[in-house]
Amino acid sequence: MAGISRRALLLSGFALPRLLPQSLKGAIFPSDAERYSDPLTELDVYRLTKPDYNSLMTGYYNRGIARNSGWMLIACDRTGAFQPFHLDLKNGEMRQLAKTEDLDSATLTLTPDNRSFCFFAGRSLYIAAVQGGRERELYRIADGWERAPGMSVGPDGTHATFVESKGEASRLRMVTLGQGAARTVFESPFVMSHAIARPMRAQILYRQGGDSLWLVNQDGAQNRKLKTAPGGIRSPNWSADGRTVLYLNLPEDKRQLNNLRELTPDTNTDKLLAKTSQFACFGANRDASVFVGASRNVSPVLLLLLRVTQRERTLCEHKASDPAAVSPVFSPDSQRVYFQSDRHGKPAIYSMHIEKLVEKTDDEAHG
Repeated sequence: MAGISRRALLLSGFALPRLLPQSLKGAIFPSDAERYSDPLTELDVYRLTKPDYNSLMTGYYNRGIARNSGWMLIACDRTGAFQPFHLDLKNGEMRQLAKTEDLDSATLTLTPDNRSFCFFAGRSLYIAAVQGGRERELYRIADGWERAPGMSVGPDGTHATFVESKGEASRLRMVTLGQGAARTVFESPFVMSHAIARPMRAQILYRQGGDSLWLVNQDGAQNRKLKTAPGGIRSPNWSADGRTVLYLNLPEDKRQLNNLRELTPDTNTDKLLAKTSQFACFGANRDASVFVGASRNVSPVLLLLLRVTQRERTLCEHKASDPAAVSPVFSPDSQRVYFQSDRHGKPAIYSMHIEKLVEKTDDEAHG
């Protein structure tokens, strides 16, 4: 990671106090990246943001990394309140992309063409261009309704999908990214959350509580509960081809190991992929041949798990106060792993090079 000159550092020190109160859209900040050797594995770890301010990655199922693997969309409060930022993964430079109020960092997501990004701020859904320009309000939640956790943009880039709730009831909504036209897919007597559009099919995956997954067509038909293993569900997400759902199972028997599983909705079958060293969350590379997980053991670490051998390899300590918030992900080309941790203070974003451990995948097809 490139450093910065003493002169540049001094200049940034004079400029920063003027930028902070104004929260200027387009403000550019020099790299805060640092490299250190992990105490446990002695592998190099790059801390990309400074733990003096809060930096958060996008929701684990959303597009947070450009498909060329060169930059990342994040939320950061270094200018006073959480704002969307462009984080250059080559030189560590950060650029503020918008000025908002009450940004929900988990809803940040790039559109498939990587030219725009969407997010919820307060009760409004916005779209903005990565290269600048005014963010545009697409939709505002009606009075009497509240937004449930999560929001995603489908693989075709035409709609944003999310859930609104009213008491114990909820409704699944879709909003076009062009005109902001909204429609209700269907309404439910229970609270739904985390709606994720299915690749290659007009269907939506959503959650009921922490132990149920449901699937519904985009026209509201064939709403059904999917067959999953007994116990809690963490980090459910579609495989890149949309054929299966990968998820982490937390068995009801606490003596059993948390395990990775694969669910095939078209046949309603569910199978074990591998038992884990008590993963609290995980991510998969593009072809789901390798997984990265954050353990919640006494010595919390980040591990690679190879699907074919079901063997794990420790990458580094994450030491996050909440292992479930580490949210590890692969770069689209599978040559880097990114995660977040508050081990050094406030939540910061970290990276590791894994090109010697994992084969490169096709990043051009990344959606």
